Amino acid sequence: MRRVGADIGGTFTDLILVDDATGSFTVAKSLTTPDDPSRAVETVLLEATDRHGIAPADVDQVIHGTTLVTNAIIQRKGATTALLATEGFRDAIEIGKEVRFELYDLELELPEPVVPRYLRFDVPQRTLADGTTLRELDVAFVERLARELQEAGVEAVAISFLHAYANPADEEAARAAVLRVAPAMRVSISSEVVSELREFERTSTTIVNVYVQGRTEEYIRELQARLARVGFEGVFRLMLSAGGIATPETAMRFPVRLLESGPAAGALAAAHHGAAAGVADLLSFDLGGTTAKFAVIVDGEPLTASEFEVDRRYRFKKGSGLPVKIGVIEMIEIGAGGGSIARVDSLGLLRVGPDSAGADPGPVCYGLGGTEPTVTDADLVLGYLDPGYFLGGRMVLDLDGARQAIAERVAAPLGLSVEEAAWGIHQSVNESMANAARVHVLERGRDPRGLPVFVFGGAGPVHGFRVARALGAPTLIAPFGAGVMSTVGFLVAPLAFDFVRSWPAALDGLDWQRADAVLGEMEAEGVAVLVSSGVDEADVTHVREADMRYLGQGHEIRVAWPRGRDTEGVRAAFEAEYERLYGRLGPEGVPLEIISWRVQSSGPRPDVELAVAGEAGEARKGERQAWQPELGGLAPTAVYDRYRLAPGARIAGPAIVEERESTLVIGPGGSAVVDERWNLVVTVA
Repeated sequence: MRRVGADIGGTFTDLILVDDATGSFTVAKSLTTPDDPSRAVETVLLEATDRHGIAPADVDQVIHGTTLVTNAIIQRKGATTALLATEGFRDAIEIGKEVRFELYDLELELPEPVVPRYLRFDVPQRTLADGTTLRELDVAFVERLARELQEAGVEAVAISFLHAYANPADEEAARAAVLRVAPAMRVSISSEVVSELREFERTSTTIVNVYVQGRTEEYIRELQARLARVGFEGVFRLMLSAGGIATPETAMRFPVRLLESGPAAGALAAAHHGAAAGVADLLSFDLGGTTAKFAVIVDGEPLTASEFEVDRRYRFKKGSGLPVKIGVIEMIEIGAGGGSIARVDSLGLLRVGPDSAGADPGPVCYGLGGTEPTVTDADLVLGYLDPGYFLGGRMVLDLDGARQAIAERVAAPLGLSVEEAAWGIHQSVNESMANAARVHVLERGRDPRGLPVFVFGGAGPVHGFRVARALGAPTLIAPFGAGVMSTVGFLVAPLAFDFVRSWPAALDGLDWQRADAVLGEMEAEGVAVLVSSGVDEADVTHVREADMRYLGQGHEIRVAWPRGRDTEGVRAAFEAEYERLYGRLGPEGVPLEIISWRVQSSGPRPDVELAVAGEAGEARKGERQAWQPELGGLAPTAVYDRYRLAPGARIAGPAIVEERESTLVIGPGGSAVVDERWNLVVTVA
């Protein structure tokens, strides 16, 4: 089988084509086309198939990750959407949690609801927390409202009633009423999108889902049509934020689950390569042109979370965005990348990011109209990048333009040489990334000094050594083809879907029969989704988990749930996880309660065994002047051809290792060896 993984990033679109029978693979990379992202996918697919010696018709499967949903929310380019809420609760989506994420900011900018107040409506009905009905739904009211909304040009409706997770009947009846009157209306109900308590988050997630549904369907169908026009006739799948893949039909029904589909693939790729190299615990570091992403890998699997924020007003402030209750690979993402813009602020301080030059106009050195100096411009000036070998020589970088931009915008205001200013840009972004990664790892109960750093992305290997050193990490691992290696994550992800049901219950005296029924119902749904996607029922597996807490606490932790009815086993699992996270247990004698129940249903996990074919010849290409502060500035630095470094090869820093899509920089005191899987394993002194 020949399979393709394609990832659209903020600056570049990456693709890998793998022949499972032989392990041979071809990679391609091109600037993203923001006006029509599918155009860049076509470009890299045609390039890869041509270099691989096959036609697009010979490809059996394409798996794709996209930032479309995130961008549609940030840019507010979704459908005109209305909200139907329980009477008296239409403003809950704007009131939120009433938490000030920046306590002393008197001009605090709060997240702007996707649905404006004039399109939020109170609906006569009331369901209680136990699922019983206090007030019947006024169906006639919903029908009249739906007619008015249709006449006003509303395209989508989100329905989120109080306690619908306990009894979805009223939401289902309201949806039916809307569709009777306006059959073309898109409708999402909270009990299907996320059947979980916490009204604010549930409603926000439902709104986001229906808001982007039309745009997502249009994009997916256009991409499918574009692929068909070039001859592709195989299976098309999309990556979900939680790390599974889904059919286009599932993705179009629940587009909110695509929010972090691209970054999820990178974490899966790191986990896959780490496990193959015998490293089960590591820190994934993916640095592209726009953002840096870190994820903790434990026992060969990335950590996951059940909530995410999109469109943060303050990019790195938790609580400043729209909450979305979906399964997502847990990572921290910061505005640092090759395209991050450097400037001197009003206080005379150097600032880098979070705004990015992206693909259009891009860094100054791209020669596409960019005028603001960026991290990539700094890396070029420092000698880390070869202006004639960017993307393997397909794109020549403008060194003089980069030097001039840094000289005018950074060096002159700070009274520094161009190289000193460039080093300030480079090291500033390194420290920002290291600080963010350190906090992220520590908050998950891990020590960054004990985790090898797995680095990839177009800009990752350039900065990986310094970031790893700042973290105190023992080693840095750079895979072969690091610049596009996140795309491997698409090819090792199984067809999967996760489910959640809120049913609060005390652990002591738990109704095990009902608990088994809740979990069994979700597993049956999982089987149905996966079988309809082409998975044999016998190959479907399930993972059971529960969100638990001490009675009276406000938040839960996730705990593995056993197959048998083992109360003490559940208690022990909760206490072990609680102590790992917080270093202690709660007050003795406080009962435990379960809030929500979770099931992840998965098909078989594909395997990818890449057959790396090196090139014969001398690996050392020569040397060039590159900035090495330990050696006093610019110093002769050995340059190596990545494709000629065979397993067992050793190099000592300072050194630069070049491949077509990325460049690895090893500082003085570091050393590297190529392992049997062609990974460069760098010892960080």
